[in-house]
Amino acid sequence: MKLHTISLSIALALSSSVASLAFTAPAQAHDMVPGAVQQTPILLTGLTVHTVVNGLQVDTDVLIDQGKIAAIGKDLTAPAGAKVLALDGKHLYPGLIALANQLGLIEISAVRATNDSKEVTNTNPDIRAKVAYNADSEVIPTIRSNGFTHSMIYPAGAMLMGQSSLMQLDSWNYQDAVTKDDTGLHVNWPNADTVGSRWNPKPADEVRKANAKQLKQLQQYFADAKAYYDAEQEGLNYGKDSRWQAMLALFNGELPLFVHADDARQIQQAMLLAKQYKLALTIVGGRDSWRIADELAANNVAVIYTAPFGLPTRGDESYAQAYKTPAVLQQAGVKFALSLDGYWDTRNLVFAAGQAINYGLTPEQALRSVTINAAQIAGADASLGSIEVGKAASLVVSDGDIFDYITHKVSYMWIDGREVDLNNRNKQLHDKYKQRIN
Repeated sequence: MKLHTISLSIALALSSSVASLAFTAPAQAHDMVPGAVQQTPILLTGLTVHTVVNGLQVDTDVLIDQGKIAAIGKDLTAPAGAKVLALDGKHLYPGLIALANQLGLIEISAVRATNDSKEVTNTNPDIRAKVAYNADSEVIPTIRSNGFTHSMIYPAGAMLMGQSSLMQLDSWNYQDAVTKDDTGLHVNWPNADTVGSRWNPKPADEVRKANAKQLKQLQQYFADAKAYYDAEQEGLNYGKDSRWQAMLALFNGELPLFVHADDARQIQQAMLLAKQYKLALTIVGGRDSWRIADELAANNVAVIYTAPFGLPTRGDESYAQAYKTPAVLQQAGVKFALSLDGYWDTRNLVFAAGQAINYGLTPEQALRSVTINAAQIAGADASLGSIEVGKAASLVVSDGDIFDYITHKVSYMWIDGREVDLNNRNKQLHDKYKQRIN
């Protein structure tokens, strides 16, 4: 059996990348200090509390203690030595969760030395995105200031891309940031479209053959990994292949499969593979998911919908199809979370959820799509995604409706009870040039 090891060339390339980042570090390190561990209780009073799971609670208090939500109710008594914040009329939300992005892996997409989002070759299931996460990224504070406390980052690539992790967004390094490790194996599904394009002007037959070849190759990778898994169960593996070793958890049900696919045909192919190997499947992208929503629901396939903005894919689709798809998924009973696959534009995800409200979602359903649903898909709903006693005190205060462009104003944030500095580079530049005008 051929062993899959990191070659010297890749090791040298990694060393070179680290060296390059060392020289560019001053240009991509923000100066916000991570919050200190909570030392005293904090009582938040007079809030409109969006619990997610227990409805909307008006004029309600929330007590935070030892990084957890200790109590929720009206007229709570402050413990001795507690800090009391009177936030009358403001809105309290669970920290928003952004799934399937590359926040902290890319600083400036056009500067290669600051892009550590993917590795070479088609088979990298052993790659873990968390190792490349830059907790000092200037982009991260801009995402936090719109209400996001957590982000699930994944490595990009050609086919078997690697494994994602859920990160909290106020940390010194990636070790501090990891909230839930190995949230899923990410696969970039082969193209299913048989129509040539301006960038690939080939006849349909050639495109179809190329697609079939890629699909066969991916299916072979899974067959090889399953054979390795079966041999491992029988104690017949002599030596380790790091690629298939990383996929053992996939076949024993511990590691979900995240397939990046937009076309309905891709999604159906992925569903067949997941059924063959009895894998827990989540679709990332899902632009065509509205076309097969009932099929997705029947097969218990979740969707991380990454196209909440944009033009229709086809000429015969509604101009508002991107905006209406979340409501279609909701009505069909598909578990879904909203996402914007990228890095800096993740901040706009909160307004994508607001836009979905205009096209069929209720405010409660939209909130679930960036809180508890996202936490469930990432396997972290035991501690995140809702305001409940005993859960992590990862909370956000907005002056008004957090999904509304006009009333959205995040004034406080806590992650595990630690108060987060909401300053960022954008605000600093705004304050600087405001003085120039004055």
